[in-house]
Amino acid sequence: MLTFRRLTSIRPTGHFMSDQSLTEQLIALLHRPITQDDRNRASLHVLDWIGCAVIGATTPPGDVMKDYGRYEPGGSCKAIGVGDTRAETAAFVNGAFGNVLEMDDIHRTSVLHPGPVVIPAALAAAQAAGVETNDFLDGLIRGYEAVVRIGASVGLGHYKFFHNTATCGPFGAAAAAGSVLGLDDAQLADALGNAGTLAGGLWQLRNEDVMSKQLHNAHAARSGLVAAYLAQRGLTGPHRILEGPQGFYAAMCPDADPSIPTANPDAPWMVYDTSFKPWPACRHAHAAIDATLLLRDRVGDPDDIERIVVRTYDDAVAFCDRPDPKNIVDAKFSLQHVAAVVLREGKPTLPSFEPKVVGRADMASIRDKVTVEAAPDYSAAFPEHYGAEIEVWGRDGLHEKAAVTDALGDPGNPVGDDTVVAKARELMTAAGLPAAKVEAIVEKTLALGRGGTIDAVTELLP
Repeated sequence: MLTFRRLTSIRPTGHFMSDQSLTEQLIALLHRPITQDDRNRASLHVLDWIGCAVIGATTPPGDVMKDYGRYEPGGSCKAIGVGDTRAETAAFVNGAFGNVLEMDDIHRTSVLHPGPVVIPAALAAAQAAGVETNDFLDGLIRGYEAVVRIGASVGLGHYKFFHNTATCGPFGAAAAAGSVLGLDDAQLADALGNAGTLAGGLWQLRNEDVMSKQLHNAHAARSGLVAAYLAQRGLTGPHRILEGPQGFYAAMCPDADPSIPTANPDAPWMVYDTSFKPWPACRHAHAAIDATLLLRDRVGDPDDIERIVVRTYDDAVAFCDRPDPKNIVDAKFSLQHVAAVVLREGKPTLPSFEPKVVGRADMASIRDKVTVEAAPDYSAAFPEHYGAEIEVWGRDGLHEKAAVTDALGDPGNPVGDDTVVAKARELMTAAGLPAAKVEAIVEKTLALGRGGTIDAVTELLP
């Protein structure tokens, strides 16, 4: 596992050369063997992304991106809701969809979402090049590895202002596409260098009701893919983009740990360390959801509650202390709202964040009772552990408390493959796909790791 704090003493070992750039050392890790089990795991992430992307394409930001994609019809790649288009457009459009509903996969210590960026880039490269399915899955695995290892190294000072999926995502997209395209190590270092030199993505979007987060992901997927295509054609890039004096760390990461990208070189692939999200809300709100679910049955009538305290880590408070959400995005980033939803209705669902639910007086009455606090123990454990607790007081001596150390879906609190499959089915059904098509997508996607074809999956996408 990778953390910001606990690997500071680990240094590159073995075959790594001291005169190699950090990017070149990371690329050496991408040559580790990939097994059939690894590819099966990658296929599960593809299915998870498809479920999120299919329903994401039906939303207002999804409509904008589909309309944009239709300006460049024709090509060898598929974009959801668009059809045949060029590889760059497919990566961009598909890259916009996966994170819209905040249900896409996430890596906790890098605090980013690999799937919605890496998978569209790898898929577009694979379709355009006509490669074998294993080349696609191997590229995906290597893309997850690059984005997670770099993301885990940037530090929380970076995350304070920058959206890690936007800034680190292009590295993963470039690694994935470069693998699919068969770039040699020097070309891949060029691609990663150029992906990093354009890194950006500010969190100001969280202070306004805007759609910029989807643009962040779309741009990350496309820029990584384009960087790989250009490297294939001879465009060079800075190999010391990470550690150079005017590079990524120096400019944007005040507490970066350069040892992390090459730490634990024999560790399992980072795709196994990536979490699946069960709830349609910001990941920083998930531990509070899980804790509230634990005590819900002990509370009884939520109207008997007089006071609620949610304690969690600093970043969850910074992003999700929203006592009066005004829209869907606010609600998904509101610890107060998720507590109200769980206490009123149980497990949160997609409709739980719709305006008609957010605006209900009975939800507001619970939100008004919630105080959110940053707790030192949870803050110290983050980002290795996304923990939270909830404590309630009420009439007739009511006093209950529940806590979780790891959010559901994390490696410390995992969900089974069947849960991931059920989630994908639910999302595609909610998007309006017929049951037969949903089942066919599930079957063909899970078959990718067993010799199925990419075309068998993409021809089923809406």
